[in-house]
Amino acid sequence: MAEMGKGVTAGKIASNVQKKLTRAQEKVLQKLGKADETKDEQFEQCVQNFNKQLFEGSKLQKDLRTYLASVKAMHEASKKLTECLQEVYEPEWPGSSETNKIAENNDLLWTDFHQKLVDQALLTMDTYLGQFPDIKSRIAKRGRKLVDYDSARHHYESLQTAKKKDEAKIAKAEEELVKAQKVFEEMNIDLQEELPSLWNSRVGFYVNTFQSIAGLEENFHKEMSKLNQNLNDVLVNLEKEHGSSTYPVKAQPSDSTSAKANKTPSSPPDGTPVTSPETKTVNHEPEPSTLETPGGGIPKSPSQSTEAAPAGAETAGKDAGAEAAKTETDSGSASSSLPAVVVETFPATVNGTVEGGAPSERADMPPGFLFKVQAMHDYAATDNDELQLKTGDVVLVIPFDNPEEQDEGWLMGVKESDWLQHKEFDQCRGVFPENFTERVQ
Repeated sequence: MAEMGKGVTAGKIASNVQKKLTRAQEKVLQKLGKADETKDEQFEQCVQNFNKQLFEGSKLQKDLRTYLASVKAMHEASKKLTECLQEVYEPEWPGSSETNKIAENNDLLWTDFHQKLVDQALLTMDTYLGQFPDIKSRIAKRGRKLVDYDSARHHYESLQTAKKKDEAKIAKAEEELVKAQKVFEEMNIDLQEELPSLWNSRVGFYVNTFQSIAGLEENFHKEMSKLNQNLNDVLVNLEKEHGSSTYPVKAQPSDSTSAKANKTPSSPPDGTPVTSPETKTVNHEPEPSTLETPGGGIPKSPSQSTEAAPAGAETAGKDAGAEAAKTETDSGSASSSLPAVVVETFPATVNGTVEGGAPSERADMPPGFLFKVQAMHDYAATDNDELQLKTGDVVLVIPFDNPEEQDEGWLMGVKESDWLQHKEFDQCRGVFPENFTERVQ
């Protein structure tokens, strides 16, 4: 009946339960201040150092595993890149065999680097941290034996100070006290020797670990540099033999001003294509009606003139119709090919008023006002010097302070609502894509 299986007896279970109850009772009395607690400040400092050392080692192990995962990922990326080079490098090109050899050595170099990091850093790290669980368990056991010792000591003292002394109980309590003290002191002495030694060993371990990593990285990059140089020599030789077919890649300028010069306005949201400068200059030309003499007919575009020619031929004869079509075509071509500089000399009508009229009519416009445009699409500004536009916004177009700063397809202006409200020219103006707007005639 006493046998419970695998060496565990009922008596042993009862003994363990009794120990746990006694320890719990002793801890409660110590927390309430009714029983003193044996303390060892030097040992407690060793335990703090141990916990700190365990935390730092675990963190280093985690970061080292992350580093190794990154090396493996970089190996895979480098391998795919070299495989791509092998695919595009045609067999008849000079250096084809050298390129394949370089790719093979590159793969071997990455594999060797990763394996050495595992052997000389990660496995060493695992061995270093492998000793901590056992010591941590012994520290916890030492704490339990200390509670047993304090409990036995308090029990013996209570029997000694009792009014009615029982010598048998006192002798038994003294025997238990001596036994508990012996067990505790044996564990305490061992840990007091091991913990400082373990704490001091961290310096040498950190030095060896990081020296190994640094040395492996140095050798790896040295060998990789040789492979890269060999690959560069092969590519230089290829360039010399096919120099006439090379297409040099120009680096993008890093300066914000230079980057702005290369900026191209995006297409409007509805898919309207970006208007080229040749077709967009129509926005800067006066309407054909302003170029006609009073009483003249409305001029037609070249396409309209060619369509009207047959109709004229039917009423006035073939010769007269052809002459009229030719005259109208020449007139339309002349009006549409006027240079942009001539545009400013002709008055343009905006909202029923004539630009370039009396000075009083321009009094409420910003300095250098040219013409008005209306936003046909929303535009989200991507830079501090750009205007944020909503469909229907009216913009007063003004010239650039420095014409050389004007980018192709961009205009400078100030929203009419901002100008009328603030009259602050410098703070309200900005650039915007011309193809998002339409000139208001």
